[in-house]
Amino acid sequence: MKIFPLMLIPSDTNFDFMRIRWVTLVLGLLVFATAAGAVAVKGFNFALDFTGGTAITLRFQQPADVDAVRARMAEIGHENAQVQTFGSGTDLLVRMRAEEEQNTVDEAERLARDVQEAVSTPENPAQILDRQSIGSQVSAELAEKATEAVLFVLVGFLIYIGFRFEWKFAVVASVTTLFDVGVVAGYFALSGREFDLTVLAGLLAVMGFSINDTIVVFDRVRENFRSMRADPHEVFNRSINQTLSRTIITSAVFFLSVLALYLYGGGSLEGLALTQMIGVIVGTLSSILIACPLLTVGFLKVTKQDLLPKARDEAALARRP
Repeated sequence: MKIFPLMLIPSDTNFDFMRIRWVTLVLGLLVFATAAGAVAVKGFNFALDFTGGTAITLRFQQPADVDAVRARMAEIGHENAQVQTFGSGTDLLVRMRAEEEQNTVDEAERLARDVQEAVSTPENPAQILDRQSIGSQVSAELAEKATEAVLFVLVGFLIYIGFRFEWKFAVVASVTTLFDVGVVAGYFALSGREFDLTVLAGLLAVMGFSINDTIVVFDRVRENFRSMRADPHEVFNRSINQTLSRTIITSAVFFLSVLALYLYGGGSLEGLALTQMIGVIVGTLSSILIACPLLTVGFLKVTKQDLLPKARDEAALARRP
């Protein structure tokens, strides 16, 4: 008896993914080039975590006009202050980047009071709920640690997959993971959405999800190479089709979980959830349409001899199917 929720994708699908491999590879290259160009040219809208500055949470008696608050901030010399709703409709988050060295505690407290006085009106006064300050030295250290974390994960993937599979799989898996992260990062650069530590955490989670999806397909590729009497393209097609149901169901469940976090987790988790939602879509597509096609190109081309146990001599190797 077949249980419907577990059979969304038939187990005997036979889509010819290798037939369109050049189309998907070229499209993937164009998407990645666009994302990389956006990051290089436009850059990220870094949050205070990486730039340093002060964040002040204000609560008004009535819902405040965000544009009016921005105008009042400009009047007191903070034209670049970021103002957004936070939590309920009566709460606003005001963020000011550090132009020079971070203020002392007393100066930061005075700044918060100045902002409170500037944005308050007799009809709708504001009170300070929270104030956070991050120094430029701390933010620079966070940016350095973030870069180290991404490089550490990529190198770890290379070593792990190189031992478990074969070096060609390790290179392709790392390239695919870098593609997923690059596309998600490119979205944040193009959209101008704030890039903070929660977004970085989301990118690291995307890397883990992407490599997991890719390894599942690669594991089936290795098994089929050893058991099937077929050309590599047929082996790749069969492997992708056999794991297609598992890949899509896993991605759909993960996406719904993160969507709930995006809708109900509040503003502080919005960046994390959005990063993972985009990442799961890109990661699923790349594991299906990019990872295996890369294993048919140039020096990354995989043959049965790459995956069979090493023979003691050439004659033994030639007798293998």
